[in-house]
Amino acid sequence: MALFSFRRDTTPAPTSASAEVEAFLKGYSMEVMPRTAEKVEDFRAILPKGTRVYIAHIEGTPIEDMVATAKRLNADGFPVMPHFPARIIKDRATLADWIARYKGEADVKQALLLGGGVNTPAGEFDASMQLIETGLFDGFERLHVAGHPEGNKDIDKDGGDRIVMQALKWKQDFANRTDAKMAIATQFCFEAQPVIDWVNRINAEGIQIPVHIGVAGPAKLQTMIKFAIACGVGPSLRVLQKRAMDVTKLLLPYEPTEFVTDLAAYKAKNPGFGIESVHFFPLGGIKTNAQWAIDNGGASGVPANQA
Repeated sequence: MALFSFRRDTTPAPTSASAEVEAFLKGYSMEVMPRTAEKVEDFRAILPKGTRVYIAHIEGTPIEDMVATAKRLNADGFPVMPHFPARIIKDRATLADWIARYKGEADVKQALLLGGGVNTPAGEFDASMQLIETGLFDGFERLHVAGHPEGNKDIDKDGGDRIVMQALKWKQDFANRTDAKMAIATQFCFEAQPVIDWVNRINAEGIQIPVHIGVAGPAKLQTMIKFAIACGVGPSLRVLQKRAMDVTKLLLPYEPTEFVTDLAAYKAKNPGFGIESVHFFPLGGIKTNAQWAIDNGGASGVPANQA
């Protein structure tokens, strides 16, 4: 059976941004890599003042490049949150060295701790919990961990979420005893209802760490499908399938307008809902993603040099 059947989608396009979307996008964060950050001449021209910028550490990226990117962003006034993928860190000494470099050269006070997208660990670490247990992140102002609203088959091989949920409960226990502010930064998704259900479920099971929901920025549909499959996006992949049913949209970029609007509306009606912030994955480019936020976010998207 073909993955995509082609049929015209008659769903009306979302209208312009609302006050709900503006409120929902306030304080959003952006993910970059050293090589993508190099393409941006001036981050202050595209990102709001104080935007948290995550720096993804892909296997093979030299730590020198990571630190240089962090140093540049910090100098421009943006709080930096580098990734620490457990499975690419050889040992405790390497971890201590990376932390010392980030602190000493880029004044880094925040970190995203995650397992990492490689199958075979480079050394003694296999999970973010092991990084936390080293004690080397004591004194950090913020520690974020990964979340998977649609599960993670690299962790739960049977397609369930038993191990993922156990890990979240451990992280909640840690959050209860640490002075660091914590958040769950999630994989990107495309459909609001599964995200709403997941957030409400983990809250009901005692996970009160705020969620920073992953949102894929505008990109070509083919690009989006490629990343979605590679990153293990689950049932919400059907949103891309639905879009592909309309031949006239195949060459148009996917935009997260409907996804964000739906979540913003739910948050407005349920102020205690567990999503605290939006975290963008700029799959179609940092500038393109930032421009979408400017166009749709009202005051929440105004660049630093225009504020």
